[in-house]
Amino acid sequence: MKLKLATLSAAVVLGLSLTAPVQAESGQALAKFHAEMGGCDSCHVGEKIKDIKANLTDSQTHENAQCQDCHGSYQELANDELEFDPHTSHLGEINCTSCHVGHSKPELTCNRCHSFDDMEMPFADSKEKKAWNGDWNQKKIQKAIDKGPVETVDVIVVGGGSAGFNAAISAKEAGANVVLFEKNEYTGGNSMLAAGGINAVGTPQQKAKGIEDSVEWYAEDAMKGGRYQNDPKLVQILSERSADAVKWLEDLGANMDDLKRSGGARVERTHRPSGGHSVGPHIIDTLRKAAEQRDIPVRVNSRVEKIVLNDDKSIAGVVVHGRHSGYNMIAADSVVLATGGYGMNKEMIAYYRPTFADMTSSNNVTATGDGITLAKEIGASMTDIDWVQAHPTIGKDSRILVSETVRGVGAIMVNTDGQRFINELTTRDRASDAILKTEAQWAWLVFDEQLVEKKKMVRGYDHLGMLSKSDTIKGLAEITGMKDLVKTATDYNQYQANGKDDAFGREDMPLNLSKPPYYAVRVQPGIHHVMGGVAVDTDANVLNLQSWKMDGLYAAGEVTGGVHGYNRLGGNAIADTVVFGRIAGENAAKFAKEKK
Repeated sequence: MKLKLATLSAAVVLGLSLTAPVQAESGQALAKFHAEMGGCDSCHVGEKIKDIKANLTDSQTHENAQCQDCHGSYQELANDELEFDPHTSHLGEINCTSCHVGHSKPELTCNRCHSFDDMEMPFADSKEKKAWNGDWNQKKIQKAIDKGPVETVDVIVVGGGSAGFNAAISAKEAGANVVLFEKNEYTGGNSMLAAGGINAVGTPQQKAKGIEDSVEWYAEDAMKGGRYQNDPKLVQILSERSADAVKWLEDLGANMDDLKRSGGARVERTHRPSGGHSVGPHIIDTLRKAAEQRDIPVRVNSRVEKIVLNDDKSIAGVVVHGRHSGYNMIAADSVVLATGGYGMNKEMIAYYRPTFADMTSSNNVTATGDGITLAKEIGASMTDIDWVQAHPTIGKDSRILVSETVRGVGAIMVNTDGQRFINELTTRDRASDAILKTEAQWAWLVFDEQLVEKKKMVRGYDHLGMLSKSDTIKGLAEITGMKDLVKTATDYNQYQANGKDDAFGREDMPLNLSKPPYYAVRVQPGIHHVMGGVAVDTDANVLNLQSWKMDGLYAAGEVTGGVHGYNRLGGNAIADTVVFGRIAGENAAKFAKEKK
């Protein structure tokens, strides 16, 4: 698999035929290559360095627009002949500068989770890029505070995942002047990686399928899954407002027509896009467009490193560390924390959940617990902070999550000998514990072509080389070494035909194993979700160490604790981000407006 974008880029810019490639000089960076064609202003605003720096935003908005103006849109750059095309990835139309760097070596964003080491990047032999992760320089933070705000808004939202976008859009619709800051080069957060769906009760989708469900059942399932350590008041709100959350997304342009059952739920209540597509990329794409349509400033490469308080402890604003602009204070009356969990912060994992210290993680690289740090620094209370969920089906020796919906739609889970060992639709904590108790501490998911036709995302696992495949169950058993797989499949097919799982009591068996080819994917438990975090009340107000609300400070999504207890059910995370993201945004706007 080879991708030669340098050839394509040069040809497009110079108007040359793609059969007559133009190659960059050895060691040459993208900026030098472009400068020789038209000067610095072919990418930047201004001809002199001081003018360029003055006009260079942290989001590099002009530069990214110039890329597409010359080279075409992502759709125009798509290449069906490639085995893997980064311009059509699940990340959507992210900034070109997420991968392509003007003055140093490019970096394929996909490789943060994958290993496409044989993909040729243009200008790959230029100098290494200087790392930028935000250094939380306390002297520079204080200097920015002393200087005073360079901008004033009503509401600041920290974090560009589902919770952040929903908060920002809700605040805007409530009449607030709002800005969203995201530390990464592009938005999405952990929400971008969500593969399952959004749990909701009382929707038209359930009604159309004749599914009997209730708010009480939803709440009971969530409480039971969380080992009854959830905050019942938060769970009640999640349950009551879940249907409206689906409608809200649909009104913004999302498709939530498909319906299936996730582990720990007694009925089908997980809503997702039709056609078997992953819910995360679809929702984030919808929210990005909705924010753009509402003229909400979304600033990437902008890490919030301090929540600033007035002398009376009210919110004064934040200090933002921009990739290009440096440290600046932005004033606001309300702040919403929507920064996600700490599943990719090894130090936090080792401190709060040491037994998971060496475990792989399915999280986005952005999940480093920034919001936890920001909130604790100003006296916020934490709840269930040490409860971290291991997802049972992360691809073995990888960071790729194999969605719970694969089991929900019909896959069976077996040990290395091909024997089932647990009800596939049990909760994630129990499934993970069961896998870790097997001798190998990893398992196989087995399914057939029927499932692939229902779950298009599974084709992505095949493209990533994760699947073993055969035209017969016996052949699959030989390839994988699962000596008992044939008997297991035969028994399961009989259970499915009879409508009763005599082995493990699985109630929902929508598919059997009968249509070739047959597939298997190796899975193992890995860090997936942090249930604990910042303590909040039912209005999404952050609480201090005395459990009093901190006026003007709100939080939503994985940065918070209390909603999921000791274990989160699949489908409840997106519901959490939408329901409480909206609540946080609405209340942040209300507080800011009333303070004026």
